[in-house]
Amino acid sequence: MDVKEYFARISYQGSHNKPDLATMSDIVQHHIRAVPFENLSIHCGERIELDLEATYNKIVRKNRGGWCMENNYLLSWVLKTLGYDVTLLGGKVFVPELDGYPEDIDHLLLRVDLDGKSYIVDVGFGMAYQLWQPMELISGTDQPQTPGVFRFQEENGTWYLEKVKRKQWVLNLSTSTSPNVEDEVCRRVYLFTLQPRDIEEFRGCNAHLQTAPDSLFVTKSICSLQTADGVRALVGWKLTEIKYNYRDNMDHVEIRMLADEEIEKTLREKFNVTLDKKFVPANTSKLSLF
Repeated sequence: MDVKEYFARISYQGSHNKPDLATMSDIVQHHIRAVPFENLSIHCGERIELDLEATYNKIVRKNRGGWCMENNYLLSWVLKTLGYDVTLLGGKVFVPELDGYPEDIDHLLLRVDLDGKSYIVDVGFGMAYQLWQPMELISGTDQPQTPGVFRFQEENGTWYLEKVKRKQWVLNLSTSTSPNVEDEVCRRVYLFTLQPRDIEEFRGCNAHLQTAPDSLFVTKSICSLQTADGVRALVGWKLTEIKYNYRDNMDHVEIRMLADEEIEKTLREKFNVTLDKKFVPANTSKLSLF
């Protein structure tokens, strides 16, 4: 494994001699625009391995993406190699339809301690709730980023990540209905504690999330990629493209349903993903990703 090869994969040409906040932020930006958040392996008969070399080969050499336990685990290796103080943390993703969190951890994120401050680094959430920059670990303070306003709320040692979404102008290109405007809303994203974790603690959820019949990742095929001004996502056959803050503090959302024969070309052209095995899209869950 070679950090320079990883940098080529994410098209990063900046300095990496000094482990500072600016360098880390720049690497994060390049990663989320080059490496998709995706679970396509589950839907083309592949197993997602919780192994650093396997993840490196998949993301760096095969030009694929991955989910949190792949993206953030790989980034932890990169940052540690560059001299950053990195700790793995475990989180629980909020489920709006259940208005709650799962019992067990199902999200891997990173804490980086730097110059007397702590930051949360997460390149493995995807969709419209993907952080674009490291967030300082402070409670109750709005931290505006391009996707919206993020903030942490700490209660009795548990930290909650929230995002305030802008109003959205939603245009469904697959129907003749006129665009509708969805109001600004504050949504919880996930919770976590500062308990240091070992990668072995994620083996259970890595296996469960790709095999359980009711797992979101089994019922939905997902591929999302951040862009220069927004995010695009293919969930099942539905392609959603968001342009952040395109005018008047409003996001522009376009939705289009794809035919089977458009899927492979769309993955290749919009996400730079080419699959080795036959891909079967899925979207049988009603759980919302936006």
